[in-house]
Amino acid sequence: MPTTRDRSGHSRDDRPSGSSGHRPVLLQDVITSLQPTPGQAFIDATLGGGGYARALLERLRPGGILLGLDRDASALERFALEPVPPDVTVMLEHTNFAQLDRAAERIGRQVNGVVFDLGLSSLQLDDPERGFSFQADGPLDMRLDRSEPWTAANLLNREPESELRRILREYGQERWGTRIAQRIVERRRRAPLKTTRDLVDIVAGAIPRGAWPRDIHVATRTFMAFRIAVNRELEAIEKGLKAAIEVLASGGRVGVVSFHSLEDKIAK
Repeated sequence: MPTTRDRSGHSRDDRPSGSSGHRPVLLQDVITSLQPTPGQAFIDATLGGGGYARALLERLRPGGILLGLDRDASALERFALEPVPPDVTVMLEHTNFAQLDRAAERIGRQVNGVVFDLGLSSLQLDDPERGFSFQADGPLDMRLDRSEPWTAANLLNREPESELRRILREYGQERWGTRIAQRIVERRRRAPLKTTRDLVDIVAGAIPRGAWPRDIHVATRTFMAFRIAVNRELEAIEKGLKAAIEVLASGGRVGVVSFHSLEDKIAK
């Protein structure tokens, strides 16, 4: 199972290409590794901006099948508006890739390859209403699937301090997690946290200015930790990769692009 990774940032779509305006990082490396050929069946487990899907479709025609999955319904809606070559079959499903084996039943046969491009798309990061970015103020949402009820605001305002501390330590590897968790609890006693700016201000106040990281934003690790927790991302990756192996035909391949060490450890 070849694993390709990139650590250039949190966005998985950062170069222009295609109608969505985005090109996934390491696109050519992943496609070369997966070796798609006409008539085969592939799954894009993280459809996103559709960069991998478009590249796969060009190599699967004629007669190929592509199943595109995404937790974010807006990604599926965008891709559904794009023209599809008439000599291939495209299926789209709004689902968590943890359920990949169930979704793959639609294809009706084992698949020749699966691609996972983990992390956020720039389309998600650039929308303040999604609550993923510390660069612009917006609601504390952070849900990949907006039909699910549990948001970052729910987590931050309801979970005990010990759980907040655990999340920051395990998912964000944040050395100042104890102080950040304490400040979150102190703040919510006065008023609930509602916006990304609320969280950024808490983190900036909890970490001494002289200890702020030089290469990333002071709130990067905190935002990553709570996003992972809200979406149960690591659990989904473990289940999704196991499911992908189960649905592979003989000689099939899985390609994974990971963006931080927690994802990378699971993939390997």
